[in-house]
Amino acid sequence: MIKGIFIDGEYKESEHTFELFHPHTQEKVEQVAKGNEEDMIQAIDSAADAFQTMKQMSSVERAEIVKRAAEILQQRSEEFAKMITLEAGKPITASRSEVERSVQTLLFAAEEAKQSNGQYIALDAAKGGEGRDAFTIYQPLGVIGAITPFNFPVNLTVHKVGPAIATGNTIVVKPASQTPLSACLLAEVFIEAGLPKGAFNVVSGEGGQLGDVLLADDRIKKISFTGSPKVGKMIKEKAGLKRVTLELGSNSALYIDASVKDEMEDVVKQSVSAAFAYNGQVCIHTQRIYVHKEIANEFIEQFITQTKSLPYGDPFDEDTVLTGLISEKEQKRVLDWINQSVTAGAELKYGGEKIETGIEPTILVNVPKNEKVVCEEVFGPVVVIQIVESADQALAEMNDSDYGLNAGMFTNHLKQAMKMAHELEVGQVLINDVPTLRFDHMPYGGVKSSGYGHEGVKYAMKEMTNMKFISIHYQ
Repeated sequence: MIKGIFIDGEYKESEHTFELFHPHTQEKVEQVAKGNEEDMIQAIDSAADAFQTMKQMSSVERAEIVKRAAEILQQRSEEFAKMITLEAGKPITASRSEVERSVQTLLFAAEEAKQSNGQYIALDAAKGGEGRDAFTIYQPLGVIGAITPFNFPVNLTVHKVGPAIATGNTIVVKPASQTPLSACLLAEVFIEAGLPKGAFNVVSGEGGQLGDVLLADDRIKKISFTGSPKVGKMIKEKAGLKRVTLELGSNSALYIDASVKDEMEDVVKQSVSAAFAYNGQVCIHTQRIYVHKEIANEFIEQFITQTKSLPYGDPFDEDTVLTGLISEKEQKRVLDWINQSVTAGAELKYGGEKIETGIEPTILVNVPKNEKVVCEEVFGPVVVIQIVESADQALAEMNDSDYGLNAGMFTNHLKQAMKMAHELEVGQVLINDVPTLRFDHMPYGGVKSSGYGHEGVKYAMKEMTNMKFISIHYQ
């Protein structure tokens, strides 16, 4: 059976297929079923029918299903890690880390399934409210439509599926065309865990075609999308009264203060990892680093030295850090942006060259502010290091962006840290950590062009429920 379309608890055949290629070698991986509008409607039909069962399930029943799914995922962790590496070209060690995070995310969802409580409201606090008890409850919305990206094909899917199932919703997932098989494996896991058939469906295929079906169908009560700002804005315009959560990427900034001079080696190590992990194909990849002038030369020198030691190679090799980019098109785009910045006056300190299907880790210094590598999301192994006179200058330049997801800083000045934390125009601020840091139970959402709404298990669950008020007049 060709995988790619999973509806009502089983794989569905399709007249149309597409070829999946391994990003690092460009070798064919699999022939994948390609869904169309009819397949998506059938998936929504299935999810809508299953919702009648899901909404009647108790919190503990839903929690037990999600917990069992976490346990099965843990048991099959190596299978999932190899699938991520095969589809996405992610280094195997990073793929294993993603699976482990996914298990943890599901366990958080299982715990929160039993904690989704309303509150008592004292109506006698208002004149005329005497003799009444009142409270709120949270109820599932219905069918959730999820559109997921290639870079974290299991964990970012789990961040939508886990909260949806934990709150009694059903879900239809449209995975990235490069990574549909991971989503299908995850659906298998949930069925094995006891989830009612039809509660978790997967339809792979063209994003625009299938996404339009999700947006047009009134049975879809919420869209949860992770992807580009361009597509996210289109979704918000077409969504009508549907709820939406949009995680639209970033060009995360990091400030290095002179006060951390004595911790330079560790700060550089964290910064290099944050800039080049999985070739920078991470929404919160550290793209812009602002370094105080007093330590700039030393920081840049150590940064270059550590970057040179990053091994490029086969993603199935345990030592590999850098691999091929997700596609030849993306490789060409990133190289074009690098060359444009150098032509405009940026200093190329290291890298900038094509290496097989990838790109050498690239360090640019003193880049003009209007260059794409500074003001847009590069989504590649490129970091821009800018030298600043003060923390205030760093703050101004960090905020000079259309994006606002994560920002980080390293400083030993408490007042400075708190001032910057309050004034940075982002959704999350990481003090004495890189902006690439994310824990799966923390709130996660951006401002400006970085998005709308929040993920993070508990917070996603709130956005997948309706609050209902109930009052009883007892005297």
